[in-house]
Amino acid sequence: MSGPTHRQITGRLVIATHNPGKLAEMRELLAPYGIDAISAAGLNLQEPDETGMTFRDNARIKARAAARASGLPGFADDSGLAVDALNGEPGIHSARWAGPDKNFRRAMAMIEERLQERGATVPERRTAHFVSALCVAWPDGHTEDFEARVDGVLVFPPRGDKGFGYDPIFLPDGHDRTFGEMSSEEKHGLPPRGRGLSHRARAFCKLAEACLGR
Repeated sequence: MSGPTHRQITGRLVIATHNPGKLAEMRELLAPYGIDAISAAGLNLQEPDETGMTFRDNARIKARAAARASGLPGFADDSGLAVDALNGEPGIHSARWAGPDKNFRRAMAMIEERLQERGATVPERRTAHFVSALCVAWPDGHTEDFEARVDGVLVFPPRGDKGFGYDPIFLPDGHDRTFGEMSSEEKHGLPPRGRGLSHRARAFCKLAEACLGR
């Protein structure tokens, strides 16, 4: 057998997020595999400081902190929006741009303001991608990492009230509706029913193949 051997995920795990939208998505992705997922918020676990320089670093920090605190495998996502005309910002600071009150309307307006300042008014100048890094960490220190992206362009004003975060301004390549206008099944439903469109779904497909025996 060639390639690395991956550790299988079984039983219970802790989803290391305090973001209700992200928690709902990750629970939906795990549900078909019979994994009993509890949230870090539900266990009153502290949110660690995300001091990493990459999405993968921050996913590891969150997953390892949850595993240490709970004694169960910790499952974390670190994701964000990288805008080409803004040199990859907000990137790993995507949540920070929304401020402590998680005001993504304001964050989306800030991105638009900066694009306008740079004269980025045509789609070719408004390209962006979402990145998702997933990490599963076990209490003994073993970790598994997976990363994926989805490319698109930014629209304004925001469209749709589904999804969360920057979804309403992100129009994925090949589609005429934003993530904010898509149902959860369309956005991150996995094959055979869905197309695994989102960055998180794509990273999860890699994780499932490696660690969930599918």
